[in-house]
Amino acid sequence: MAVEIDTSAFTEEAYELLSELEDSLLELEERPTDVELISRVFRAMHTIKGSGAMFGFDEVAKFTHEVETVFDMARSGSLPVTKALIDLTLAARDQIRSILDASRGGPPANQDNANRIIAGLRALAPQKGGGAAVAAESKASAPKADVEGPHVYRVRFEPRPEIFSSGTNPLLLLNELRDMGQCRVVALTNALPSLEDLDPERCYTQWEIFLTTSQGENAIRDVFIFVEDDCTLNVRLLDRDEIQEEAEPKKLGEILLERGDITEDALGKALTPLGDRLVSSGVVPADKVRAALTEQRVVQEQKQQQSKAAEVDAVVRVPSTKLDKLVNLVGELVTVQARLNQISGRLNNQNLQLVAEEIERLTAELRDNTMSIRMLAIGSTFNKFKRLVRDLSTELGKQIELTTAGADTELDKTVIDQLNDPLVHIIRNSIDHGIEKPDVRALTGKPLVGQIHLSAVHSGTSVLIQVKDDGKGLDPQLLRRKAVEKGLLSPDAVLSDSEAFMLIFGAGFSTAEKITNVSGRGVGMDVVRKSIESLRGTIDVQSALGLGTTITLKLPLTLAIIEGLLVGVNHDFFVLPLAAVEECVELSPKDIANSHGRRIVNVRGEIVPFIRIRERFAMEGERPVIEQIVIANVDGRRVGFGVDTVIGQHQTVIKNLGDSFQYSDEFSGATILGDGTVALLLDLARMVRYVEMQETKETGGA
Repeated sequence: MAVEIDTSAFTEEAYELLSELEDSLLELEERPTDVELISRVFRAMHTIKGSGAMFGFDEVAKFTHEVETVFDMARSGSLPVTKALIDLTLAARDQIRSILDASRGGPPANQDNANRIIAGLRALAPQKGGGAAVAAESKASAPKADVEGPHVYRVRFEPRPEIFSSGTNPLLLLNELRDMGQCRVVALTNALPSLEDLDPERCYTQWEIFLTTSQGENAIRDVFIFVEDDCTLNVRLLDRDEIQEEAEPKKLGEILLERGDITEDALGKALTPLGDRLVSSGVVPADKVRAALTEQRVVQEQKQQQSKAAEVDAVVRVPSTKLDKLVNLVGELVTVQARLNQISGRLNNQNLQLVAEEIERLTAELRDNTMSIRMLAIGSTFNKFKRLVRDLSTELGKQIELTTAGADTELDKTVIDQLNDPLVHIIRNSIDHGIEKPDVRALTGKPLVGQIHLSAVHSGTSVLIQVKDDGKGLDPQLLRRKAVEKGLLSPDAVLSDSEAFMLIFGAGFSTAEKITNVSGRGVGMDVVRKSIESLRGTIDVQSALGLGTTITLKLPLTLAIIEGLLVGVNHDFFVLPLAAVEECVELSPKDIANSHGRRIVNVRGEIVPFIRIRERFAMEGERPVIEQIVIANVDGRRVGFGVDTVIGQHQTVIKNLGDSFQYSDEFSGATILGDGTVALLLDLARMVRYVEMQETKETGGA
């Protein structure tokens, strides 16, 4: 009977490894001699190959083996890391992803493309009998730690005093070790004579080196291959037995005893603190104590790194559908808890009220923990754009560097998932329309390499994401002219520069002179506006001609549960996002008379326009004598919203609305109150925009 294997665990892990692989390759392109990065790429390929073979993905295993072989040569130093190698490996990464996508119902992977990549990789590899043979021999003789690193080695290098006469400089050997990984060197100078007895042609210093590297013992010994007759060399892999998760770190005395630097009798006579006592009593030279302390510290650091790696491996992968269901259940629990509070208050039963308060506390804690599970750092999304900028700038003949900040800023997973496409469009637009070609930048005195800066920062209950470039900027006059040509704006319309900048988000709007593979069809930025508005976010554009453009996206932290202000109009209820609310004021008949029919209210000398929700949605009933005006900050300006009553703060579990509602664009969703009544969540920015458009039409303006 055949056993069906669940491959979802492998594919999820493979997708993560491919994402990490892309990041490592882009870093390696900047630092092609970084041994740790080369090893990281090799380990990723090795893991994908091994896991793929285990789960029956033979095509993945076979193809990945070709890339792994080439990077094994790079790891051994027989093949340099070049741009051609990076290009082919990135293409190989994309090919592996295509194979995985095909296994999940996507289009079949292009085998011709795979063959071209393999041929390119083999062409880069050294011919047999040359470097490849050396690499194979090195691999065969290397200890197992080579493919499991990094590991910590202790190297004791004791050159003979006459080593200088052979033309050897020991410091150059130490520098070679530094190139192999993280290196700490302790000089042992206890044999150094007094100045009058010192012979400048003799070497009196010995060294202890603590090297953290992915390379094996043979590679370390190869550094000293030409001086092996002129020195005493001892290489020991410390973490083979010293660095164990359950092992206690060795004490200073144990290390000195093991190294033969002290006898047990001398150790027993020493008083604590041991290091100081040993040095002051003359039992052990200070440099040897310092070397032992360095070994102790390096081993402890490596142990901590292994513990952190174990913590990462302990992460449990949960399908997002299960997480979404959990959030929905918590939302229902919040609604039921609100109903329990109402019932306990109405019955005035003390015991029931105590239980209701306890459930409210537990529900709030459960809600906060559940929401924190959904929060992800935006850095994973930011990293995807490095490849986009690299490939697109090469295609357009431009030199562009992408920098990021705030990668650890957390957002709701749902927001992050829907944010990828808008950011892709914005960055592509900056590369194509914003950043100039090197020759043009040189004429204007700019650096040849253009800059795109992507950043994220928390701002209250929102996150601000900025895409800033140092390109040519937006020309408001050109934008107005293009909008008139396309019939999107009347010729006599008067727009501020800020309003002109927002024209780029209009459907079908583009300033490109010709259509390219990158842009020119006028669909990208329109998609950005719709996507951000669907996330209940806002967009702001600032630009200076010749200096660059900054696009700021303001997004809510979460789309599931928000704090709102519950208000009533007649017998219906609405919720305003509490983060936008600034204050509430009363509107008396006298205030209405003083406004002479205009919808404005005087708030401590400031004139604030307001929208009556009753009139906006054609609701029945008479206005109360004293109306309540909720003042909110909408896109940086104060706008009021007239309601009958202000009920108070309300924890809002958002439910989506269907498309059949007449004013659905002006609502972000709905929520269910404790008594089962439905309250609608207002989208303040869209409501203000629609009211302004309606007033413009009524007054005959553009």
